[in-house]
Amino acid sequence: MSDLITVQGVVISAMPVGEYDKRLVLLTRERGKISAFAKGARRMNSPFMAAADPFVFGSFTLYEGRTSYNLNQVSVSHHFVELATMQPGVYYGYYFLELADYFGREGTDEREMMNLLYVTVKALLNPAVNDRLIRCIYELRTMAEQGLCPQLYQCTCCEKENSFSETAENWFFSQEYHGVLCPHCAAVQKDARRISSSVLYTMRYIVTSPMGKLYTFNVSPDVLLELEQIIHLYTARNTDRRFKSLQILEVMK
Repeated sequence: MSDLITVQGVVISAMPVGEYDKRLVLLTRERGKISAFAKGARRMNSPFMAAADPFVFGSFTLYEGRTSYNLNQVSVSHHFVELATMQPGVYYGYYFLELADYFGREGTDEREMMNLLYVTVKALLNPAVNDRLIRCIYELRTMAEQGLCPQLYQCTCCEKENSFSETAENWFFSQEYHGVLCPHCAAVQKDARRISSSVLYTMRYIVTSPMGKLYTFNVSPDVLLELEQIIHLYTARNTDRRFKSLQILEVMK
């Protein structure tokens, strides 16, 4: 016998199954990452037709069976259909969903990742915010939410504090040591690269800012380039998957 449950979530992927059905992957507040079958979702008159697509946020009522969930009803709060016409914005969006899918697990509270996805997709619709900066912010904040935040406040080797003193510009970042290094420790670490105080300040802001404030700033081209060089590599080193949407973005450059 199936039980009926209701979860708050977002569709992070949708795949066709058979002639008319879809298999959805949902990131939910109550159950973490789960899969659900939307029967008949590809039929023209299906009540699930508009709701069984990526970027749909809402309340999902599901039949909980022994081995799977089946969609019974959906109340959509946001579907962001306008993102589909934006390039390269839509591919950034798909990459963000892929990254959420990579880290998502069943049985976990995904409230923060759901909130992060929501404010990030909204930012993609804002022409005032650079898509490249959005990617940097999303990647680094995702690392922080997943317990993989780099050490940004003290040397990862000797634990010396960095308080933006007159020697702040002499600090370094190490991918190998997952964070900043003081000048003394950086001298013996091969992959250490100098990190500017502006970039270090920005990274600290990204990992500590309230969700609603994440996309309320811009940076100079030089700072953006340095952020990309550090954060993209850090994200790649902490994941072991080649994300399809990211490959498309690389081709579009």
